Amino acid sequence: MVSSELPIIQAPMAGGPSTPALTAAVAGAGGYGFLAAGYLSPDDLRDLISATRSITGTPFGVNLFCPSTPADLGPVRAYGQVLQSESDRLGVALGEPRWEDDAYDAKVEIVESARVDLVSFTFGCPAPATIDRLHGADCRVAVTVTSPEEARAAERAGADLLLVQGTEAGGHQGSFLDLGPNVRPLLSLVDEVRASARVPIVACGGIMTGIDAVAAMRQGAVGVQLGTAFLCSTEAGTSATYRRALLDGTYPGTVLTRAFSGRYARGLANEFALRYDASAPEAYPEVHHLTRPLRAAATRAGDPTTPNLWAGQGWRSIVSQPAGRIVRQVAVEMEAAR
Repeated sequence: MVSSELPIIQAPMAGGPSTPALTAAVAGAGGYGFLAAGYLSPDDLRDLISATRSITGTPFGVNLFCPSTPADLGPVRAYGQVLQSESDRLGVALGEPRWEDDAYDAKVEIVESARVDLVSFTFGCPAPATIDRLHGADCRVAVTVTSPEEARAAERAGADLLLVQGTEAGGHQGSFLDLGPNVRPLLSLVDEVRASARVPIVACGGIMTGIDAVAAMRQGAVGVQLGTAFLCSTEAGTSATYRRALLDGTYPGTVLTRAFSGRYARGLANEFALRYDASAPEAYPEVHHLTRPLRAAATRAGDPTTPNLWAGQGWRSIVSQPAGRIVRQVAVEMEAAR
């Protein structure tokens, strides 16, 4: 499954939370760590892999974003007009909406040459030729799926592992055959995928405790992936504004929205998420680039009303403590729940 003592996997969290220190701390406690390549330059990814290897000799994974299809910029520019009042309020210009592939080919080459232990993909399924290349470099391949149809597509392409993501998951949904909001609960989805899967399944979405983990593994998962649980860990690169919103319970719940990036994602139901979801077009990464200056400015100002505050449905159980302690606590709870 994964090269770790425990079936506890740290989710890759792009945009800041994932750090070499977090990856190494999770690995040091017996879990499996991941780096997030999303939004990084190829040089930064190369440096991140090197930095992680300098502090842990344990295998770890790297997550890549599969490229999307370019969107019609008309609706995106219209959305920009809707957001002009936010631009004026924060005193920053909106970003230029543009399509780009997150340097996909260069990043595939980097993880291949670095012979990364496990390469996971989200927002799409890599081509069989890409998976073959990675297999040739002794890299195993995982694909994030949100339906049985996506699971079958990933298996046909040659994936070694399926990361089955339920609606409870925080952050972006990894859907690629149906880009609407994924409303499938994790346990029933794992059960559906397991019925026909020929490769191992890891359950992802809303898992915060050992009880959550055991419930998913009883449905047939061989491991569980936790993201939100690590957001306020000592080693995470989560911003102070983001941490405070989580730990103080600033917002009462989460919501699926594409207001921030043009792709459905789950986060705390702050003012921006609620006010602009209905106006946002399906256009990733164009909307991501459009709203990015607003989100960055608000984060710098300590204003939680505007940034994306990704969080899974189990976020109320979040704690501020070292990642290794979180891993060990989940492991103890799993043992007690078995």
